[in-house]
Amino acid sequence: MYAFVKIAGRQYRVSPNQTLKVDRLNVEPGVAVVVNDVMMIADGTNFEIGRPNLPYSVTLELISQGRGKKGTTYKITRRGGHRVKHGWRHHFSLVRVKSIDKGA
Repeated sequence: MYAFVKIAGRQYRVSPNQTLKVDRLNVEPGVAVVVNDVMMIADGTNFEIGRPNLPYSVTLELISQGRGKKGTTYKITRRGGHRVKHGWRHHFSLVRVKSIDKGA
């Protein structure tokens, strides 16, 4: 069984006991988060597609929060020696999918 859900503005394919990195959630580690934006459910050969959502809920457990690998961009002009280097690290939350339940 798997589902397509919207977490923090992005869509993810989740299944029970799966761990995944999502954009940072403002919740303490160890807390359960319930997501009601379930767009599709598939169970073997049967599947349901919502317009836009289905009456399901997905329960997530927040494991930890961290920062990803460093990304860099460069901006260089052709003449004049103007160069700019910009770096950042994305914040993420590591979550585990506990269950997919009917009835949001």
